[in-house]
Amino acid sequence: MQLKRVVVTGLGALTPIGNNIEEYWNALVNGVSGAAPITHFDASKFKTRFACELKNFNATDFINRKDARKMDRFTQYAMVASDEAIADSKLDLDTINKLRVGVIWGAGIGGLETFQNEVLDYAAGDGSPRFNPFFIPKMIADIAPGHISIKNGFMGPNYTTVSACASSANAMIDALNYIRLGYCDVIVTGGSEAAITIAGVGGFSSMQALSSRNDTPETASRPFDATREGFVLGEGAGALVLEEYEYAKARGAKIYAEVIGGGMSSDAYHITAPHPEGIGVIAVMKNCLENSGIKPEDVDHINTHGTSTPLGDVAELKAISAVFGDHAKNININSTKSMTGHLLGAAGAIESIASILAMEHGIVPPTINHQHIDEKINPELNLTLNKPQKRDIKVAMSNTFGFGGHNACVAFKKLDE
Repeated sequence: MQLKRVVVTGLGALTPIGNNIEEYWNALVNGVSGAAPITHFDASKFKTRFACELKNFNATDFINRKDARKMDRFTQYAMVASDEAIADSKLDLDTINKLRVGVIWGAGIGGLETFQNEVLDYAAGDGSPRFNPFFIPKMIADIAPGHISIKNGFMGPNYTTVSACASSANAMIDALNYIRLGYCDVIVTGGSEAAITIAGVGGFSSMQALSSRNDTPETASRPFDATREGFVLGEGAGALVLEEYEYAKARGAKIYAEVIGGGMSSDAYHITAPHPEGIGVIAVMKNCLENSGIKPEDVDHINTHGTSTPLGDVAELKAISAVFGDHAKNININSTKSMTGHLLGAAGAIESIASILAMEHGIVPPTINHQHIDEKINPELNLTLNKPQKRDIKVAMSNTFGFGGHNACVAFKKLDE
C-alpha cells in the first residue's frame, strides 16, 4: 500500500509568550521568558510561587460567556488555538466533506482545576453532594476535541491521547497515520493544558520537579545549564491542521511543511525518571528516522524535550550523540521550554510549531538562560545558546517525553514537490 503524504496547512498557538502564532514566533526569536509570579491563585505559602501563565488572556474575548462557563481552561485554550489554526488553513467549512475531517487532541491531565474546585467546594460544605452538572463534562480529558468537532461539525475520528507530557506529540502521530492510510483528508491536532492550579503546582512541587528560583523566575528555566534544578510549569495550547498532500494542493492551500514521520518508544525504567543513558530516547529517535525514511545526517534541527531537570537534559543529549554520532555537532539543538516553560500535554504541539516556524523563517530560536557549562554535556553540541541562529533547515525533529516512560518524536521536512 502506498502511504499518502501529509502536510501542515494551519497553525494556532496560545502560549505564555504569545497569544497567537505571530506573537509566539516574535517572542521565541527574541528570547522572551514567560515566567512570572503566579496570579491564578494565592501561592504565597508554596515552595514554588511562579509559573509561565498566559498573559492578557480572557476566554470571553473568543468564546461567548455561556459556553465558556461550561469549559475548563484547558478546553478554552484548545478552542482558541484550534480556531486560529483552522482560520489559518483557509479550509472552506461549507464545502468540505466533514465525515473525512477529524480532531485528535492531546492532554496529559485535562480539567484539573475543575476537579480541584468541585472537591474543595464539597469539602467546605455541609456534606451534601452538591456538584455542578457540568463537573464531569468539564473535567474529562477527551472533551476538548469534542467541543472542537461540535463547533465545526467535524465528524471524523475524535478523541484525546493521554501520555503525560508526550500527549500532543502522540496525537500528531495518530493524525499523521490516519491521513497516511487514507481514512481522513484533514485532521485538526495538537494539545492543551491548564495545570497551573493549587493541585498542579502543589503536586509537582512535592515531587521536587519544579524550580524554586522565586527571586528570579525569568531565569529559572535553564535547560542544559549546570545550575538547573527543575522545570517551570506552563499552560496554553498549540494546534495544527494536517492534510493529505494532494487534497491540500488541489485547493491551493499554503503548506508550511511536510510531516514525514513519527516514532514512539518506552523507557520501561521508572515512573518519573528517565533512563540515565537515554535508551528509550535513542529508540524513539531511531524509530522516527526509520518511519520518516531519512538518515541521521539529513537532520538539521532538533527541538529537544529539554525541561531543565538535572537528569533529563543529560540523558536526552547523550541519546542525541548516540543516534547521530559525528553529525550531532552539526545539528542546531535547542529547548524552547527555556522561554515557554513546560506545557505538559501541550508541549509537543507548541514545540513542533516552533520547529516548523524555524524551518519557514530560517532561524533557530535560542535556548535562553544558559550561564554555566555542565561538564556532563558534550561540549561539541550546538545548543543554540542565548541567541537565535540563522540556519537553512530542511529537516527538523521535535522530542517529547512523559512520566511513565512515554517517548514520542515527530519529523518535519521542507516541502519536496
